[in-house]
Amino acid sequence: MQIGVYICHCGSNIAGTIDVEEVRKHASTLKDVVIARDIAFACGDSGQEQIKKDILEYKIDRVVVAACSPRLHEVTFRRVLEQSGLNKHLLEMVNIREQGSWVHTNYAGLATQKAKELVAMGVAKAALLSPLEKKTIPANKDVLVIGAGVAGIEAALNLANIGIKVHMVEKEPTIGGKMALMSEVFPTNDCSMCVLAPKMSDVQNHPNITLYTNSEITGISGRAGNYRISGETRPRYVDPKKCKGCIDICAKVCPIDAPNQFDYGIGSRKSIYIPFAQAVPQCALIDEHCVGCDLCRLACPAEAVDFNQKVEEFKFDVGAIIVATGYQPFDARRKEEYGYGRYKNVVTNLELDRMLNASGPTHGRVVSPTTGVDIKSAAFLLCVGSRDEQVGNPYCSKVCCMASIKNAMKLAEKYPQARISVHYIDIRAAGEMYEEYYKRAQEMGISFVRGRVADVEESDGKTIIHYEDTLSGEKIQEECDLVVLAVGMEASIDSEPIGKMLKLSRRPDRFFQSAHPKMRPVETHTKGVFIAGCAGGPKEIQLSIEQGSAAASKANSLLHKGELEIEPYSAYVVPELCDGCMICESVCDFGRIKVKDKKANVDEVSCRGCGVCAGSCPNGAIQIRNYTDEQIMAQIKEATREISEFPLIVGFLCHWCSYAAADLAGSLRIQYPSNLRNIRVLCAGRVNPSFVLEALRRGADGVLVAGCRLGECHYTMGNICAIQRLSVLSKLLVELGFDERRLRVEWIAASEGEKFAGIVKDFVVQLKEIGPVGSELKQG
Repeated sequence: MQIGVYICHCGSNIAGTIDVEEVRKHASTLKDVVIARDIAFACGDSGQEQIKKDILEYKIDRVVVAACSPRLHEVTFRRVLEQSGLNKHLLEMVNIREQGSWVHTNYAGLATQKAKELVAMGVAKAALLSPLEKKTIPANKDVLVIGAGVAGIEAALNLANIGIKVHMVEKEPTIGGKMALMSEVFPTNDCSMCVLAPKMSDVQNHPNITLYTNSEITGISGRAGNYRISGETRPRYVDPKKCKGCIDICAKVCPIDAPNQFDYGIGSRKSIYIPFAQAVPQCALIDEHCVGCDLCRLACPAEAVDFNQKVEEFKFDVGAIIVATGYQPFDARRKEEYGYGRYKNVVTNLELDRMLNASGPTHGRVVSPTTGVDIKSAAFLLCVGSRDEQVGNPYCSKVCCMASIKNAMKLAEKYPQARISVHYIDIRAAGEMYEEYYKRAQEMGISFVRGRVADVEESDGKTIIHYEDTLSGEKIQEECDLVVLAVGMEASIDSEPIGKMLKLSRRPDRFFQSAHPKMRPVETHTKGVFIAGCAGGPKEIQLSIEQGSAAASKANSLLHKGELEIEPYSAYVVPELCDGCMICESVCDFGRIKVKDKKANVDEVSCRGCGVCAGSCPNGAIQIRNYTDEQIMAQIKEATREISEFPLIVGFLCHWCSYAAADLAGSLRIQYPSNLRNIRVLCAGRVNPSFVLEALRRGADGVLVAGCRLGECHYTMGNICAIQRLSVLSKLLVELGFDERRLRVEWIAASEGEKFAGIVKDFVVQLKEIGPVGSELKQG
């Protein structure tokens, strides 16, 4: 066994807190280590070349890299091993940055000691690593795009134009999303439909795109490379093959008037309608307001109306999925002080955009809703539903400032004599050409008033705003013909079923979580699933288009070979230890294990490697490659070899969520005690009770088991199995004389770094109150 250990300085990110040289010296004394080096930047070209050189010179057959999170650069260093002729799975990464130097900044000595022990744990596991075989499975090259806003359209066209078959599913009866409803887009003031309509048409007419509108996904099964999709299309009650789009004939005889959701309710439509003039497909539909009078059917010269239509189900297979489900506008009624929904002259930015649109309900005129007369004054109120703890949205929605400035400029151009003001907390104009755009608005005479408007009231038919100009300190009340609320973006409620089907994590702002906000912004923790546009958080149109292209590129990169290399962390059976008890078969939620002739058999190609079966096996007869009982026990042994801190906590963190939360705590520099020694597992369900008992027996004062939040497990039922197993273990600890509080089980989302740090702090305090492990036995 020839192990090489490399300690990264990461500039001052690690070396600024941890004594790298001391860690290196300690690593050089460990069993089987033939070379231990410190490297300024291990992930840099020179660092990688040094590792390659040492592999050849010292005949290294195992590599340990102590640096940043394996979630960030494990792929990088595996590539180094491959290029050096080593099996890429003979690598162990030790996280001494996110879970070391960054969270123990003020305790250099303790951080250094922790790093030494983590490296020793990594070396112990590395010595037991096995070279794993490369496995491939056939991959379907087709791609599903969910959502047909600008991000989804861009993704679909990018893929279709290089020959990839795309299935595009949109819940609305038309594609285009919210961009299609805008008049112009900042900062160039392009006509929105002038730039979007050609792309919408291309989607409908592209031979490589199958478009499903008025449709929803009802089921997703399978895995990357082979997803099985099922869905349903709601009836339009109009045959799209016959409909000519001559809506006036049928709509003219319809007796029903209903609010037009595509005008955000400020305009009306008939029960039979086309959403807007440039809708794609250009086909009418009949909605739930229809009373069945049959007049539209009798009036239609093309005989397109068909009340016998039913819900149609569809099924298809794809290799990857792009989630572009967009956002929902904040409901301004939740800010009661502004009177939205009670006062007619209070509208949202989106409603104003429809008024400004030549094809909108007022044909481009902006009028006071109470008088119907062109406006003479308008006030824009920014940050309505954003940067507001009271409504649970502390985040900035990014586009509201610029969208308000755009609409204020449009009003100033259309009504030069109108008095227009923008009431803001801070103007955020950080994009390309945004600052110049902001200055142009000021030069046009638009008044910018710093300070949040306190409330809006109506008196004697007049709409009045109350505010304080924080620059002058003056309290003012002002009459306005129109009050425009710049409502923020919220995560779409309609996307929740998709998120659950795909096991997608969510950020604190409830938008979908990317695999890494900087390095992997359109990837998710679920292989083969990508996010684009506002599904992944508030963003402007430019960035949504960029992400649509990026998601398409990632999907193509994944599928272009027609096969996928799968991670070989599958379960396997040690036949001589298996007694056919069938526990493993019963806990495998994916049906990958079958017991035949009193021996378990694993479908290793389709096994996802969660380890729930291994954590449940009473005989250790079923294991997970490179997450074996022996390897985990070796890490526990090293963590407890020399007890350097009280209390000592051994932690088992699931890779997908709780380990990611620990990484996030580091990225946010949230400080917590250095008492925790983490062992990464793919799922909390992998934790065998014997691991906990071994840690306590060897002197750990507490054990933390942390997994995904309930209902959000990457492996569906892993944390449920863990709960059942660990609740039984808690009772056993009491029978053995231990305080049951020494075992702590937590469920944490990848976005909850602060929660993770808080749990560690609280557990340390609790264990100090209980006392060293075994003290309760002596008292008894």
